[in-house]
Amino acid sequence: MGPHPAVAAIRLAVRRVLTDILDDHDRASGRTPNERPPSPLVLVACSGGADSMALASALAFEAPRLGVRAGGVTVDHGLQAGSDLRAAEVASRLRELGLDPVESAAVTVGRGGGPEAAARDARYAALDAAAERHGATAVLLGHTRDDQAETVLLGLARGSGIRSLSGMAAVSGADGRYRRPFLQLDRQTARKACMVQSLPVWDDPHNADPAYTRSRLRHEGLPALEKALGKGVVEALARTAQLSRDDADALDAWAGRAEAGVRDADGRLECAALHDLPPAVRRRVLRRAAIEAGAPAGSLFARHIEEVDRLITGWRGQGAINLPGRVVARRQGGRLVIRQG
Repeated sequence: MGPHPAVAAIRLAVRRVLTDILDDHDRASGRTPNERPPSPLVLVACSGGADSMALASALAFEAPRLGVRAGGVTVDHGLQAGSDLRAAEVASRLRELGLDPVESAAVTVGRGGGPEAAARDARYAALDAAAERHGATAVLLGHTRDDQAETVLLGLARGSGIRSLSGMAAVSGADGRYRRPFLQLDRQTARKACMVQSLPVWDDPHNADPAYTRSRLRHEGLPALEKALGKGVVEALARTAQLSRDDADALDAWAGRAEAGVRDADGRLECAALHDLPPAVRRRVLRRAAIEAGAPAGSLFARHIEEVDRLITGWRGQGAINLPGRVVARRQGGRLVIRQG
């Protein structure tokens, strides 16, 4: 008798990702599978919740069968009393699954961008450091289809364009470090897999705290949408994410090719050439130019780019536009100059 369907589903998702990682590993080494270099190390980021515990369990099962070394990292954000003890308990569970190396990383969460963004930044910094320290090829994250749907709705609320609707990528980070095997699986599948395997899970109270935007969306927003529109909202939003990502990637590639054609011999942006580009492509060129000049990507919103775009499409002699990072955009003699002021 085979494993429970939920367990089989999460194992299959992890097996596919590990196979991709091995293929990437072989290509990077320039060797064939028969000449495979030392086994890559894959870490799982585990909070102790159902999603990441199901992921850790599947990794521990599949990795040895594919010749992959598997370890784990849990991050102690220090935001709740006893968080260090919980992190130590999660690390112990990971070791019991057979993962090695395993570590608990304590971080200090700042205040920039709000509590959720600050915790996320601190967490990824800790995961990056752990991956570097152990020489890990990849870090697996337990984001599910439900998380993807929430991310799409949050992007929609920000009104930041199609890229914000593309949600989380299955592969992201430097050199494809972060992999998300569960983006096509729902949260209930992961929880069911933990239950049938008797895996203990910890439900973070922050996930039910209405003070957090994502929590309100999870417990109030999405249920209201499903009540109004019927079942299938989560699946539809996840499909929207993939379609939006494909479109955004295509437009980004177009903008990358178009940029060379809108610069003069000195590398300055020509307003007339920019005006001739489709708006979606032109705004991407402007965004890239602002980031190259020093504007932080995370603080550069659609409204900023729209103001710069008006220097091209609605020129009435207006003055300079101030952007995040002390970057200034101004029109000078038919050229658009974007630089730190």
